[in-house]
Amino acid sequence: MRVSVIGGGAITDEQAARAEAVGRELGAREHTVVCGGRGGTMEAVCRGATDEGGTTIGILPSDRREQANEYVDIPVATGLGHARNALVPMNGDAVIALTGGVGTLSEIGFAGIYDRPVVGLATHDVSSLEADLALEIETVETPAAAVDAVEAALERRS
Repeated sequence: MRVSVIGGGAITDEQAARAEAVGRELGAREHTVVCGGRGGTMEAVCRGATDEGGTTIGILPSDRREQANEYVDIPVATGLGHARNALVPMNGDAVIALTGGVGTLSEIGFAGIYDRPVVGLATHDVSSLEADLALEIETVETPAAAVDAVEAALERRS
């Protein structure tokens, strides 16, 4: 299964540790990580997945694959800038949303458009999104619970 992990490019050490733990969980369970391929959340989740032998895909905003962080196994250059935000959730079977800004919110929105299950871990207050947009976002407390939740959501769909 591919899991898109979304979150901010500029994050704290605590947020980086959380993203890395999510990556380790995904890698240990043999899930492929899809992300935006740059720094912050994206680099931390890829580092964690790589540490556990997982595979990582980075959907880059630029037209240069070499701009991917060092933990991306498969860089995908798009040249689309922020428009690439649609491609990150589209290329996962489910989405784990971590702390981020408006880019992360746009990816949450695209996850809803593409009917991907979304799990929030220390992300935006999504209660108004759920009510306003009829978008169900399961909120969890730990990296392991986030991966458990995406696995369970996909199991229910199959």
